[in-house]
Amino acid sequence: MADRKEEITQQRLAKLSRIRSRNIDPYPHRYHRTHTIQDAVSLFEEQERDNAQSPEVCVAGRITAHRSMGKASFLDVRDGSGKIQAYFRKDRLGEEKYQLLHDFDIGDIIGMSGKLFRTRSGEVTVGASDFVMLCKSLQSLPEKWHGLTDVEKRYRQRYLDLISSEEVRRIFVIRSRVIAAIRRFLDGRGFIEVETPVLLPVAAGAMARPFSTHHHTLEQDLYLRIATELYLKRLIIGGLDKVYEIGRIFRNEGISIKHNPEFTMLESYEAYADYNDVMEMVEQMVCHVAQEVLGSHEVTFGEDTIDLSPPWRRVNLRDELLEKCGFDFLDQRYRDLSSLREMAKGLGVEVEDAMSWGRLVDKLFSTFLEPNFIQPTFVLDYPIEISPLAKAKPDDPRLVERFECFIGGFEVANAFTELNDPVEQRKRFEEQEQLRSLMGDEEVERMDEEFLVALEHGMPPAGGLGVGIDRLVMVLTNQHSIREVILFPQLRTKEK
Repeated sequence: MADRKEEITQQRLAKLSRIRSRNIDPYPHRYHRTHTIQDAVSLFEEQERDNAQSPEVCVAGRITAHRSMGKASFLDVRDGSGKIQAYFRKDRLGEEKYQLLHDFDIGDIIGMSGKLFRTRSGEVTVGASDFVMLCKSLQSLPEKWHGLTDVEKRYRQRYLDLISSEEVRRIFVIRSRVIAAIRRFLDGRGFIEVETPVLLPVAAGAMARPFSTHHHTLEQDLYLRIATELYLKRLIIGGLDKVYEIGRIFRNEGISIKHNPEFTMLESYEAYADYNDVMEMVEQMVCHVAQEVLGSHEVTFGEDTIDLSPPWRRVNLRDELLEKCGFDFLDQRYRDLSSLREMAKGLGVEVEDAMSWGRLVDKLFSTFLEPNFIQPTFVLDYPIEISPLAKAKPDDPRLVERFECFIGGFEVANAFTELNDPVEQRKRFEEQEQLRSLMGDEEVERMDEEFLVALEHGMPPAGGLGVGIDRLVMVLTNQHSIREVILFPQLRTKEK
């Protein structure tokens, strides 16, 4: 196979040499297109309906098929907007010009001009009166250019995946439009978009293991952010009442169909709001985005049709655990770690030695409840032990005002009524640090002294939100692996 690929490259290099020998630059600086391919087709169809004269256009794109019939040739050419057929005739182009086509291969990029017409088979076609080489490709496209079947190759060489599959291109166009629609929605509600640091002295704001690095000039170890929360809250303290950020988050954790070490998160904070206000905003935002981008509030996900129109179902975490596995996390029998471990093992749950009480409750939840939440569902009111940044419920301080949102059987969003009591926040941080020391658990909340100083200056009541953009796009595009919606997912090096 390697010899065959090398042979193809050598053949293309020989063609490249012939092109240059004719004083033709095979990599010109620019080409003036009058239309994208889709715009050209639309223009032709419009003028065809009006019985107007066929337009002349200049279009460009990558050759995806080449059919030669002696004195005439057909090429299929594709740009980012669509595909068109091009028709080349020797008597129209002249012998010398027509012969240049012999040095074009599938994968090359061509520019061409000519009148549009419709063939007897009904296909809109460019009748080429001139053409030019825009880029000579030295590697061949996959044999089945209409779609790569090697999953590893699709992710590692995403450019081939995009060239080969219209569906893959569609997914990433939708992803871009989803993010743009989210921005418009939040801007319309009076939020402002901000930017916070990626390199941090303390990796706080979430329960996750960070990536670390070292700044040589500062002689300081730094961490890639695991959340934007604590910096966005500083802005609420500073008087920016509605802020959001859409950016990359980095967590040094496992890789799965739902997890990638770097992912895109929306975080927003609104002063004077609580988690009820945030719930209303989330269901309105997701439905609005789906309607704007897809034209419908219903999406297909696997075998299910998911209705995103508000209001969404709201359930209580404690009630759901009691119903599904008979476990009450407020029952005194299970308030110590050893008893909870025994109970979890009895339910067939794998228990790791370093698991804290809170992480084990979360494991029970993800095992018995999460996969069942197909339709949009808000799960409310979590134990305080697993939510150190959330405000306790006024009627039961063992619980906090927190919700997680699930669609398609996995978490899409997480939100709190934010804790703004600096004394209580310090106490919670200290408890998390003790857990880190006792359990050796890196996935606990870290003490951030500078944030506590900021909090001591006074933060108004606030509702905070985190939305996993990648997972939301998975739902909206019917993809069951996060790698399908991230252009360049993390992969092992080839040697490993």
